[in-house]
Amino acid sequence: MKIIKAEKITKTVADLCLKANCVLRKDILRKLKSAYKQEKNSRAKKALGAIIENARIARKEKLAICQDTGLPIVFVKLGQDVRITGDFKKAVLKGIALGYQRGNFRESIIQDPLKRGKSSYKGAIIHIDIVRGNKLGLTVLPKGFGCENKSQMKMFNPTAGIEEVKKFIVNTVKSSGADACPPYVVGVGIGGSADYAGFLAKVALLKKIDTKRSGLERDLEKEIGKLGIGPMGLGGKVTCLAIKIESYPTHIAGLPVAINISCHALRSASATL
Repeated sequence: MKIIKAEKITKTVADLCLKANCVLRKDILRKLKSAYKQEKNSRAKKALGAIIENARIARKEKLAICQDTGLPIVFVKLGQDVRITGDFKKAVLKGIALGYQRGNFRESIIQDPLKRGKSSYKGAIIHIDIVRGNKLGLTVLPKGFGCENKSQMKMFNPTAGIEEVKKFIVNTVKSSGADACPPYVVGVGIGGSADYAGFLAKVALLKKIDTKRSGLERDLEKEIGKLGIGPMGLGGKVTCLAIKIESYPTHIAGLPVAINISCHALRSASATL
């Protein structure tokens, strides 16, 4: 049995908030640099250059990559042989607030979604997965809402073909246009229930985007590339950095498909205790 103190969890989450918001993921940066080399449209190339330079400055000066430091999504892999002393949820939320305060990040969280009111650092979405072992894995994904607002979900008939699903995904990106700051990373969740498909789409955004792609992922990237939206909506060939898909068993009577779009600043950071 491994014992982990709540105070250590708080410190780790705070550190992850700072890293995720100020240091662009290496796989994303590699893909942006590759896109810059491939892009022929001068305006689009200039936009990509500015995005890459922004990431460099953010890392060097320890500044937020984007002014929208998002709603923090925390993914937890809790080993069944781990014992946590103290209140786990409070430790995580305290770490979020501490990290955002240290980084002087924008207060974006409101407590009542209908009445709105004053914003603060208080709040996060926490997903917990119980796994084997005696380790605690923590990942913080700050999700900006310029792109989160473009999320789509559809319950297809089980008889729907793959072309219908592909059309839905491509049209979702098309309808997003330049609003969510392309080039995009598109997370897709297929299967499960309506809520679980949405969760899978978020999980897909955590996958390294420069790893081996499935045939469906390659086909979708090609189709989205034809849209011509381009970096920051300025045209060109690079509308999408990657499509990542997560699937799960579902009911014989359904086919849930959820889409979660990320802007070019797909930020996340992880640690294992």
